[in-house]
Amino acid sequence: MTLPAAFLTTPFAHRGLHDRALGRPENSRAAFAAAISAGYGIELDIQAAADSTAMVFHDDDLDRLTAELGPVRARAADVLGAILLNGGDEGIPTLAEVCDLVAGRVPLLIEIKDQDGALGAHVGPLEQAVADVLRGYAGPFAVMSFNPHSMVAMARLLPGAPRGLTTCVFDPAESGAAPETCARLSTIADYSTVGACFLSHDHHDLANPRVAQLKAEGAAILCWTIRTPAQEAAARRIAHTITFEGYAPPLA
Repeated sequence: MTLPAAFLTTPFAHRGLHDRALGRPENSRAAFAAAISAGYGIELDIQAAADSTAMVFHDDDLDRLTAELGPVRARAADVLGAILLNGGDEGIPTLAEVCDLVAGRVPLLIEIKDQDGALGAHVGPLEQAVADVLRGYAGPFAVMSFNPHSMVAMARLLPGAPRGLTTCVFDPAESGAAPETCARLSTIADYSTVGACFLSHDHHDLANPRVAQLKAEGAAILCWTIRTPAQEAAARRIAHTITFEGYAPPLA
């Protein structure tokens, strides 16, 4: 299992080519359409609706990105679809709707957000929903998660799909996970266990010897989130390509 070649050369627009001032909120159809027009890949996030429908949304809660409050997973998919994203005129999309919009024109880098709450083993329904959508999708895509258990589930549900780990130096205060879990995840110990073929690693930590080791062993190295040309130049000394926002990197 390897990444499609485009994943090694195409910059990925973080949550789409979003710009709220231009009416393109993050993870919106408008942001994805702009990325397609510019020729960039799309990085997006998946959260679960109350019925486990795969919704394209970053946060656990609605508070930051909409006028509503409370957990995304407390609302039905049709209700979420009617909740307007701040700075735009459209509701929260499903993964199926985004796949229909993109239609294989650019690669999709799909991050499944942690559903356990502590990066543990209580996962499965959302991964099933993602697999059900992607099984019929003909375009280039890859899936990833901070939670290795999510990728173990995807290996079972959609074994041919390229899988990766989203990685960093894990902080218990930010992740909600136990210190011992964070210590393990910070070493990227689960790369082989989940059958990964790539990392999407925090660009601040690309000098980590474990990243170099995995690259030498054949792992594709992506990184997040680049916000300036100077950060990009530094990251590309190690990473094959980048996830970016706030500027327009050159296409390969």
